[in-house]
Amino acid sequence: MKKRSTSLDGVYLLQPTVFEDDRGGFSEFFKSSTFEDCGLPAFFVQDNFSVSHRGVVRGLHFQVPPFAQGKLVTCVRGAIYDVVVDLRPGSTTFGKWVSVELSENTFEALYVPEGFAHGFQALENQSRVFYKCTNVYSKAHEEGIIYNDPELDIGWPLPAAIVSSKDLELPSFERWKQKNQMDRVCGE
Repeated sequence: MKKRSTSLDGVYLLQPTVFEDDRGGFSEFFKSSTFEDCGLPAFFVQDNFSVSHRGVVRGLHFQVPPFAQGKLVTCVRGAIYDVVVDLRPGSTTFGKWVSVELSENTFEALYVPEGFAHGFQALENQSRVFYKCTNVYSKAHEEGIIYNDPELDIGWPLPAAIVSSKDLELPSFERWKQKNQMDRVCGE
């Protein structure tokens, strides 16, 4: 497996070795010893799977401690435009984002550590996304930022045809920063 750095420290594009023959292709998506050798977490506790129509945007989602999650994301059918936003206070790339296209043709995966918001847009109908999480889902610790925030100015490739009502109610990046600062001041 090759681990390629992105412009956000700790976010990696992973390219597994693919073995191809007359039958098709095969690769190991996850092997704990390989992840350990690459300096990545090798312990995941929850797997998630979604199916999305072309244009659907899911995100930008994250969880806060003690239920913060790292994610290992891949697209097993179709294609997605995957976006990660740095939310780590004090980071030199705080508020910056990176995107990659994941598709069924590449076998690639994106590793997203704790401290980042994650979202994606389906580029094809019936795009299927599989991701492993380093922590379990906790509704009480779930947060997000609106996908079309003007300050982040994410370059989504398609008009957002479908966004959940829950995601449409997420705060702006500025509002989230203000709340986050207030929480630190108040000790919450």
